[in-house]
Amino acid sequence: MSRRRVGLIAAALMATLAVVVVVVVTSSVRHLETAPMVRSDAAPLTVERGSSFARVADELAERDLIDHPLALRLYARWQDLANRIQAGEYAISAGLTAAGLVQRMVHGRVIEYEITLVEGWRVDEVLAAIRRHPQIRQTLPAGVTHAALMSAIGRPGEAAEGRFLPETYRFPRGETDVEILRRANRDLESTLASIWAQRAQPTPLDSPDELLTLASIIEKETGQAAERRRIAGVFVRRLRQGMRLQTDPTVIYGLGERFDGDLLRRHLRTDNPYNTYTRHGLPPTPIALAGRAAIEAAADPAAGDSLYFVSRGDGSHVFSDTLKAHNRAVRRYQLGEGD
Repeated sequence: MSRRRVGLIAAALMATLAVVVVVVVTSSVRHLETAPMVRSDAAPLTVERGSSFARVADELAERDLIDHPLALRLYARWQDLANRIQAGEYAISAGLTAAGLVQRMVHGRVIEYEITLVEGWRVDEVLAAIRRHPQIRQTLPAGVTHAALMSAIGRPGEAAEGRFLPETYRFPRGETDVEILRRANRDLESTLASIWAQRAQPTPLDSPDELLTLASIIEKETGQAAERRRIAGVFVRRLRQGMRLQTDPTVIYGLGERFDGDLLRRHLRTDNPYNTYTRHGLPPTPIALAGRAAIEAAADPAAGDSLYFVSRGDGSHVFSDTLKAHNRAVRRYQLGEGD
């Protein structure tokens, strides 16, 4: 056979091989882009920091999610994606293709978890909730002091109580307790500064910290949205007139672990910095987490003349302008003596 004929045959074979390769690659790419890996949700894929794309492809094959890890590696290299994947936990949802998963990893669309900090919680309740969450990485020691907590989030020397905004926070697996607390504190400070800048004038409050303290009392006094500004109005008028606030939640806070659920007259007479029956003005710190609505109410109290309020026992309150009317409401709703 002549060299020319051999050359022609070799060229034909090369061309055929090239066509086959193109067909195979095209078919593989189409399969990766269109064929679902699973028909129902599967366990998530965790990409560790520093993992190579080859290792990720091998793991997908080991889990029978793809048939040909080499094809996926070639696809990722061809698309210039192999070196761009991000660490994290990724959902393997029904109908997801291998190419779709690669895009998730490149864009860092990781699974997000939630934790909700609740209005009215104390900081120790916040810490307990964070400690119970299985997807949060714990770095703070058990029993961490409030001072050490604030130092850890970059706010040394500040009181911890009330300094976190009660909201629902989303985060990836492995987020640390400190990172979540830092974000909640940053959101609180931002919200507080914004509302303080828009506060009603004039006001007996001298600082954003005093606004937050008053808001925390409002938060503990009522869960009724319609009452927040009215209760704020009562407290603001009392502060203006030099009256004591005389609010039970501050007394309960001051009692700490000594409070057993039954607030007694002797508790109201026992002086401490949080007893607003024995001391004028606001307590030295907030007594709980105050939500945005309570902070807004403290900054924009309702106008009126009421100086007193008493619970009806159903979550709502009766507001009174005079002590006589207030005592009558107490007899009716607290002592059950009727009109």
